[in-house]
Amino acid sequence: MCELLGMSASVPTDICFSFAGLMRRGGATGPHRDGWGIAFYEGKGYRAFHDSGASANSEIAQFIQGYSIKSNTVICHIRKANRGRICLENTHPFARELWGQTWSFAHNGQLKSIKKWPLEYYFPVGTSDSEYAFCWLLDQLRQEFPTPPKNQKKLWAFVEVQVRQLASLGIFNILMSDSRSLYTYCSHKLAWLTRQAPFGDAQLLDADMTVDFAQETQPDDVVTVIATQPLTSNEQWHPMSKGQFTVFQKGARSYETQK
Repeated sequence: MCELLGMSASVPTDICFSFAGLMRRGGATGPHRDGWGIAFYEGKGYRAFHDSGASANSEIAQFIQGYSIKSNTVICHIRKANRGRICLENTHPFARELWGQTWSFAHNGQLKSIKKWPLEYYFPVGTSDSEYAFCWLLDQLRQEFPTPPKNQKKLWAFVEVQVRQLASLGIFNILMSDSRSLYTYCSHKLAWLTRQAPFGDAQLLDADMTVDFAQETQPDDVVTVIATQPLTSNEQWHPMSKGQFTVFQKGARSYETQK
């Protein structure tokens, strides 16, 4: 299956180190060679890069590894195709506008019969079940909240209900963001770690690369990384439980439920 990588940070932070480890799994240390993508939020701005080839051999991926894009929220995905052909329009993360915000979404898993569910406002460009599920989810949000809800917890709780409906169709590990929040759901496999003072060294599992975060951060920085599988060998990763829904903001867990 595919692999996910996300970041939520208290200050604009680059993801070059973790990204370098994940990209190796796209055709070098792992089989996820059917495309990749990464999305960065910078304030209200959004930029994304996609490639339909293996990330381990991608010149675009090599460029991003050396280009320090500072962001509070990042979503990244490497693909091993199972639904939908290998092409650029089927690479994650997918993006759509809602309430004047860019929402992005990446999925690991399969959803049986999702394309039988009706759509009203949002429609997929590609043929993956993942993009279809994202369109359905945004449809539900737009119908329930014609304007942005002022109560964030009410929004998070509604998203959780819809996500659990989608998860009933199969494996549904996701990362989703509206720039302010990073939504995660684990139906099979996700793990997270938080880096904060006192910072130390980190060693990648998939590449001969070590970073001393004490030299790269400020004492008040908080950075949480979420991945399908741990990316480093010497840090404490926390596996999410099946059915765990968590919302991260500025590196902190702001909302969490488990079922």
